[in-house]
Amino acid sequence: MTLKNVLFAFFVLVVMGLNVLMTYNALTSQFAAQNDFLSRWEGARTFFVDGESPYSDTATRNIQTMIYGRSAVTGEDEGLFVYPFYTAILIAPLVFLPYAWAAAFIIVLLEASLIAGLLALFGLFSWRMRPLMLGAWVLWALFGYFGARGILLGQLGLVVYAFQMLALWALYKNRDVLAGVLLSLVTIKPQMSILLVPFLLLWAWRVGRYRFVTAFLGAWGVLMGASFILSPSWFGDWIVQVQRYPSYTRDGSPVWVLIQHYLGLGDVVEGGINALLLGLLAWAWYGVLVQRREETFLWTVTLTLILTHTIVLKTATPHFVVFTLPLVFYGREWARKGRDWAFMGVLFVVMIAIWAHFFFTIEGNLEHLSLFLPAPFVMLGLVWLTRVQWWERAPRFSFGAKGETS
Repeated sequence: MTLKNVLFAFFVLVVMGLNVLMTYNALTSQFAAQNDFLSRWEGARTFFVDGESPYSDTATRNIQTMIYGRSAVTGEDEGLFVYPFYTAILIAPLVFLPYAWAAAFIIVLLEASLIAGLLALFGLFSWRMRPLMLGAWVLWALFGYFGARGILLGQLGLVVYAFQMLALWALYKNRDVLAGVLLSLVTIKPQMSILLVPFLLLWAWRVGRYRFVTAFLGAWGVLMGASFILSPSWFGDWIVQVQRYPSYTRDGSPVWVLIQHYLGLGDVVEGGINALLLGLLAWAWYGVLVQRREETFLWTVTLTLILTHTIVLKTATPHFVVFTLPLVFYGREWARKGRDWAFMGVLFVVMIAIWAHFFFTIEGNLEHLSLFLPAPFVMLGLVWLTRVQWWERAPRFSFGAKGETS
């Protein structure tokens, strides 16, 4: 590591530290919410401080007391820990801090995740831009509805998004060990990568990039092994909470929202739509995994991420930050034609429209289900209609083992 890199890392740490201090003084010392993170923090605290499982009734009661001042009643979010146990290991250093400080830290981490994911995508697409344009993109990432809502809720899905984009960047740069370790970390929230992880592992095995596969399995094995050492019963306890989770959450996939909630067409039609979309995905996977079509790889990755958040049983609007991947591709294409500020203008208009949608449809303190519909279906349509453009212009990944780059 060069002196320049060391100084830059030190500068980033100082800026983040000052940001944590300002966030604490201005926000979390007065109003520490971020309830999505609170459930994970209190579950981990209950284990590491009180010595009880994060999946226990005690942990659940502690979480609910922090959120409501009492136990949850029927119809309220139960606030279960509901993450793999190694999530508790990763956030363990924060459980020895007062929650207001932990919340300030997680807000800054989520902000950094949005920026890191964005920069990883710029690196992936080899897009260098003027500082003013870079600043506009960063502002859009931080204040756009999906990212900002994730920050306000303390959604660890934003961290998962950053790991996903950084893993893709590392794969593109042939840094397979780093990519494998990063991909293992996306499993803290499995539903966000339930299709991406097997696709990337199958692809890497198919093209002989075994370092990526072994690095993933090794890192994931360490996380799983540490979890079973600390809490031998965690996996069964986790499955029980996963099964309980849909009982107190009102929203499902965007397909469910459209087909069942709005059109009332039932399980058969929803299942048929999901089967058609999975068939489309299988065709795309076949092109990469069997026909070895290098030009379709990144398009297929993008399609995989879009369909993950279109058909999975449970998603959340902050997860839609993964759609930044296709947006950066389209932004770079517009920039090649000298229309980068026009594209930026479109992004900001859409950002304002989504915020307006939220404010005009909010139900109490809940976002309206209609917010789940535009983004995934518009992105799916765009990526399908522009597939040839992707195949011709998207960066090509190496379909064969290469040495690690420096």
